[in-house]
Amino acid sequence: MDSPALRLDHLRVATRRTADQLLAEARERIGRFSPEEADAAARDGALIVDIRSELQRDRLGVIRGSLHIPRTVLEWRVEQDGRWRNPHVGGLERQLIVVCDDGYASSLAAATLADLGFADPRDVIGGFSAWRAAGLPIASAPAPRAPDVLPGMGPPEP
Repeated sequence: MDSPALRLDHLRVATRRTADQLLAEARERIGRFSPEEADAAARDGALIVDIRSELQRDRLGVIRGSLHIPRTVLEWRVEQDGRWRNPHVGGLERQLIVVCDDGYASSLAAATLADLGFADPRDVIGGFSAWRAAGLPIASAPAPRAPDVLPGMGPPEP
């Protein structure tokens, strides 16, 4: 008879996937926008969620009107009934468009938004790098958040 540890190891092997497989699965479940399409959707009411680190944002700038929620706290800031929810996210029907540096982590994050019940989460093909290359507007990163404000709890960028 197999021990519980052996059965668990078998389960891990049977369900193991590569990062490329996880990315492909995520992209099958979400929509993707070019930077220009994301910009147009944001002008129509969608919310761009920037999951990049503060260091990346300080170095390269931000998308005006985007909401910064670091990837490390995304699930807690968007959960509809969560204690740590950012009130600027809106309801499950609001379209959220995730942007990261190059368009990989954002696909995985958008798939997580689908798992949390958001109706039409998307990401930006090529990420912030593609946004910048397309010549779309960017702004300098805002002043650092106050120490008493949790990451991902601020308002959208001005």
